[in-house]
Amino acid sequence: MPVMREGKPFTISIGERKTETMEIIPGLHLLKISSPTVAYAHLNVYVIQGNNGWLMIDTGWDKAEALESLETQLVEMGLGFRDISQILITHSHPDHYGSSGKVKDLSGATLALHEVEVNLLSSRFTNIQQFWDDMSRWMQANGTPDEDLPVNTSIATWMKDIGIPGIPDVILHDNDIVSTGIFNFRVIWTPGHSPGHVCLYESEKKILLSGDHVLPGISPNVGRGPWTGDNPLGDYLASLDELTRLDVDLVLPAHEEPFTECQQRICELRDHHEQRKTAMQKVLNNGAKTAYEVASEVMWTKNRKEVTLSELCSMDKRMALWETLAHLELLRVEGNIEQLSQNDIILHRACK
Repeated sequence: MPVMREGKPFTISIGERKTETMEIIPGLHLLKISSPTVAYAHLNVYVIQGNNGWLMIDTGWDKAEALESLETQLVEMGLGFRDISQILITHSHPDHYGSSGKVKDLSGATLALHEVEVNLLSSRFTNIQQFWDDMSRWMQANGTPDEDLPVNTSIATWMKDIGIPGIPDVILHDNDIVSTGIFNFRVIWTPGHSPGHVCLYESEKKILLSGDHVLPGISPNVGRGPWTGDNPLGDYLASLDELTRLDVDLVLPAHEEPFTECQQRICELRDHHEQRKTAMQKVLNNGAKTAYEVASEVMWTKNRKEVTLSELCSMDKRMALWETLAHLELLRVEGNIEQLSQNDIILHRACK
């Protein structure tokens, strides 16, 4: 999904790429699948060798061109869909999960997803109208003007884009082992960007498949809404702490390029969120405000430039509001601000 801010990347070049397919190490391949989102040009799909078939990590949007690209790159590897025996989805956002049903049908593979994400499937992919109605009420209560609320045309576009993902066969839990017989990945539950997001760690090879949890150049979107859990930013930062305990030589993210210096990047992400909290705390030192008003008084990054909330498109405004709400909730949990209600509108103010 789109994200709003950027940090210093630590990218590396691995071999000379002649196609979108790249072998990172023997038996582990990166396939770049086009994405319709503005924030990311591609999704990184990882295809990993096994003794009885291959493991695929994420599948891409439910778009004909994305599925065709996936098939073409598999053929470049000398494979077809029927060679895939396991599919694992890091989280249920449509750019990762959208085409999983089609890939599952074409391959006959089992499909795995974390138990928390499974519980979100109804709201994200089945009861879309209820999802958007809840979102609209939530945004309205947090000060969003009518012109920035979701509209029915947005719902139609969303439903067209997300497609119908596959039904999971395997329910993942924290610390499960996903094995191909050659690679053994430990499932690490890393809520924040999505409540049931997982990373995968191969301890022998010191490789971390980080999904959207840790990206080399962009801070993943961590927002708070009626579907995200109470304190998603607190969850995200605690999940980052879990990763600091790992011995990682190479990070394979779901977007951008593979990178090293995992610990340094985690420090940067933590510093980034501290800076955002400080900026929002400063806004509230001047009096009680809605989350929308706070978002309007801090800066955002779009296309590597600092912009105001009013310069963002409608969807990015919503994501900015959700991120603001995540930071405000963490400030409240930490005892720095308090929340009150006035005429059904939620306000935030600094503690005296």
